[in-house]
Amino acid sequence: MDPSFRPGDVLRVSCPATPATVASVTRYDISLNWPWWQRDPDCGIHWTGGVVLPFSTTPGSRSLFRTDPPPDRLTAGDTCTVGIPSAVVHVIRVDRFDPPLETGWLPRPTMAVTVLEAGVARDPEPGEFDEQGEEFHPEDDIPFVLELLLRPYAFLEPGDEIADAAGRAWRFDGPWEWWPFDGAEPGTPVWPLTLLARDGGPLAPDAPDPVARATATGSHAAEAARWQALARVRPPDVAGP
Repeated sequence: MDPSFRPGDVLRVSCPATPATVASVTRYDISLNWPWWQRDPDCGIHWTGGVVLPFSTTPGSRSLFRTDPPPDRLTAGDTCTVGIPSAVVHVIRVDRFDPPLETGWLPRPTMAVTVLEAGVARDPEPGEFDEQGEEFHPEDDIPFVLELLLRPYAFLEPGDEIADAAGRAWRFDGPWEWWPFDGAEPGTPVWPLTLLARDGGPLAPDAPDPVARATATGSHAAEAARWQALARVRPPDVAGP
């Protein structure tokens, strides 16, 4: 698929089971000699060749990767397979790196996508050291199979400015991030919507409005319900300043 991810996307992800060797096992995680990457000889970061996978049974605290046999049946030196059984996830963050990020392994990542399993909600106020979700690099050598199941508000681009049916103007930064321009109480837009500006400029007077056409029927609540049915959590509508 086109690797143009954005927060709010709901994906189906999998990875074929691949042979690997166990480096170590603790009560909380397993370290594998990673079968897909190579050491980066031109990087000052020394990567040992291993990747640590947490194996908590609690959703949100475990890796999407699974070993066969499971970690509690493995010890250092054993062989196993590692992969991702088909799972539905929702994207909470996308980072892009130009130049590619130096990590100690090859290929150097150009993108990182952080996801949560379906049924796991994002903490709206995480602690300073809380890390939510699992980060992966969709363009590296791990043979991910990715399917976009839903992109809410796919007809809008981040930064678009729109007017809604209630006469309010908004900036769209993501499906659950709507910033009103009127300074009144934040909320969500009332469909149908009209595109006012895109890419820093107004829509040409004679240009067709794809947003008006896409929102002629439906509502924000219906868009959120479609997302919730797949992500299995309520969407985190974010209030603007």
